Amino acid sequence: MPVMGIAKFEHFFRAAAGLDVSKNDLKRYNDFVDAKLYDLFVIGTANAKANDQDIIQPQDLPITKGLQESIHTFKKLDEEIELRPLLDQIAARPALGMDASEETEARLPLLAGGLSVALGRALKTIAPETRRPATEQWDQAFELFDLLI
Repeated sequence: MPVMGIAKFEHFFRAAAGLDVSKNDLKRYNDFVDAKLYDLFVIGTANAKANDQDIIQPQDLPITKGLQESIHTFKKLDEEIELRPLLDQIAARPALGMDASEETEARLPLLAGGLSVALGRALKTIAPETRRPATEQWDQAFELFDLLI
């Protein structure tokens, strides 16, 4: 990721959750976004098939109330930080044998942004006094998301 992109992610996590992340944390973050988008699309694919559809529509993705609120928070933060262009590059839809509609594809950066806000807040909940999350705290946050998504 270019240096400007790293600076934007650092700014984003400070604004979203009061956290200081380093460029080393971005590998973990990228892996998290990839894994959770994959998980959302696994269920989206199953929902589309259950409804006899041959493409994944936005309503097929299992977006919870909390994730939807995080997406709204991301939209507000993104107006200032302009992170969406970077998320366009990062948020690749996993190949699961079914295409997604253009509308679903267009929502990928917002999903990634909402997941990012939720991750930052989860890290802050796990270690409220910590500004720089340790590996153990990242792992705990990932375990929580694995239970829910």
